[in-house]
Order: sequence, then structure tokens, then C-alpha cells
Amino acid sequence: MRKGPFVANHSIRKIESLNFRREKKIIVTWSRASAIVPIMIGHTIAVYNGQEHLPIYTTDRMVGHKLGEFSPTRSFRGHAKSDKKSRR
Repeated sequence: MRKGPFVANHSIRKIESLNFRREKKIIVTWSRASAIVPIMIGHTIAVYNGQEHLPIYTTDRMVGHKLGEFSPTRSFRGHAKSDKKSRR
């Protein structure tokens, strides 16, 4: 028997209650390891990246991926202008 995907329980309960009331609200979560399941489609989930919560609108193509994949934790600002180490 196969285990299902990991999804934080509080997120599922909030999404089910929003679906029951037919509401669209932003769901705030710190659980980057949670998988996106079909019940989440059409909802906006704000995922914490270490500094802020980034809102992510879930679509059907995201099912099976993790929430953390869509909120990058590092921002690449480009290479240093004076960096001559790699050139020889």
C-alpha cells in the first residue's frame, strides 16, 4: 500500500472550509514541503521563503509539485563586475 503525498493538515482544513463556503482567500503557510493536491487548484497560497510570504496561485499543472518550488529563497543579483578570478 502506498502512502499519500505530504500536505499540512491545517492547509487542507482551511481549503476544504473555503470550498464549502465557496470563498477565495489567501491561505498563509510556512510548510514548503507540502505537496500540491487537486483540492488546492484555484486557491492562492502564500508560502514563506525566509523573509516574506509569496502568494502563489495554484493551477492544474502544479499538482504533484511542492509548494517550496514556487517561492525561491535566494535572489541572484548578478556576478560581481570586478570579478576576474575565472578569466586566465
